Amino acid sequence: MDISAINTVGIVGCGLMGAGIAQIAAEAGFGVVVKELDQPALDRGLVRIQAQWDKAVLKGKRSQQDADIFSAKLQGTLQWSALGDCELVIEAVPEILSLKLKTFAELDRVLAPSTLLCSNTSSISITELMAVLGPDRQPFTAGLHFFNPVPAMPLVEIIRTVLSSSGTIEALQDFVKRVGKTPVLAPDAPGFIVNRLLVPFLLDAIRCREQHLASTADIDSGLKLGCGHPMGPLHLSDFIGLDTTVNVADVMFEAFGEARFKAPSLLKQLVAAGRLGRKSGSGFYRWEGEQRMEPASL
Repeated sequence: MDISAINTVGIVGCGLMGAGIAQIAAEAGFGVVVKELDQPALDRGLVRIQAQWDKAVLKGKRSQQDADIFSAKLQGTLQWSALGDCELVIEAVPEILSLKLKTFAELDRVLAPSTLLCSNTSSISITELMAVLGPDRQPFTAGLHFFNPVPAMPLVEIIRTVLSSSGTIEALQDFVKRVGKTPVLAPDAPGFIVNRLLVPFLLDAIRCREQHLASTADIDSGLKLGCGHPMGPLHLSDFIGLDTTVNVADVMFEAFGEARFKAPSLLKQLVAAGRLGRKSGSGFYRWEGEQRMEPASL
């Protein structure tokens, strides 16, 4: 498919990732249809997107006219059928295999045969998700992994399966460039490129905290100042979401069976206690909205 044939992008899920993808797609001139399970979730997502445009106007980074144009490109829905006219649909639901399989099955039912179908999964095999699709749709399916926060992060991993057509990959590369990101091609293996390297690093940092090597603040300061990282690994884990970190680690540990991919007990305990990081207001740090505060007690 030629990029000129993509006019409307569908997104399933309007959480942090889905909202971010919707925002940049609208800013790039695409029509955007966002699907959520219920009205409160949809309203929260649309408000989150609009707030970003309002903030940009207040800071002088966007004109009010720009913000109005972007808003007009964005449509919310609770109906699967509303995605039927999209040329590209991106699944951005939580990192739970059963939920993604159910989502793909629903999309296979309502999308046109040649619609490009992608998952924003950060670790799950795209080929495994394709098992619920009809054989005619599989060549039009691939992974499209954005990074959080989507508007700020410049990279997108395009995951090609053995069944993804060259035309599909070329169209996705063009789409990624159109939304202002840099595409890299990744293998269809758990974790792809970035998380295959990043997740063991984060888990090791959590083990160091669990083993009292140093305080939360000192571990993060050591990596930030000693290695030039923009934020420390415990801060980053909170930012990503500790529940998401566990889910990704579990997928990779099941796939590879290596101890370095196993989620530490401390991480699982924090998640069990509802301390998910930024999204819940407490993890390794205390959070007030998007603002990281002091380290939380462990």
